[in-house]
Amino acid sequence: MATLRRNVIVSVLFTLFGGPGFVLVYLPFWITRFRIPAGEPCWQTLVAGALIAAGLGPLLDSICRFIYAGRGTLMPTVPTEHLVVSGMYRYVRNPMYTGVLFALAGEVILFESRRLAVYAAVVWFAVHLFVRFYEEPTLARRYGDEFSTFRRNVPRWLPRLRAWKGADE
Repeated sequence: MATLRRNVIVSVLFTLFGGPGFVLVYLPFWITRFRIPAGEPCWQTLVAGALIAAGLGPLLDSICRFIYAGRGTLMPTVPTEHLVVSGMYRYVRNPMYTGVLFALAGEVILFESRRLAVYAAVVWFAVHLFVRFYEEPTLARRYGDEFSTFRRNVPRWLPRLRAWKGADE
């Protein structure tokens, strides 16, 4: 129970004050001051809101899966004990990052900011490099054949149309 409580606290703090919070809240606020341009059409606000909501879903789901299924956190220094291959991870290897990028795209549309669009492109490139050159090699070392099988069956960025039926089924 103490480990679960620690994982929840670490994950919440990291989400709010670390990676996701920094990427989706603090830097976008610094760039845009969260000012919505006057006269923005309702449809544009709705599309932006839908993208933001669609992006937050996988992020929140991933946090819960890392805590409960993986028995760890999303923070790299407090990793999961088990490879998470359930839920949205059956469709795409990186639903959390994909969700963050969707939410960021929604912010670009909502705030109509070129600077935020450039920032979003830089974030995507940085995330891609992080996943490719740090996260995937680390997961391969930590989880061995289990990660190799997962990597062969689930795409990195573009989701499968049907859920992968991995070892947990």
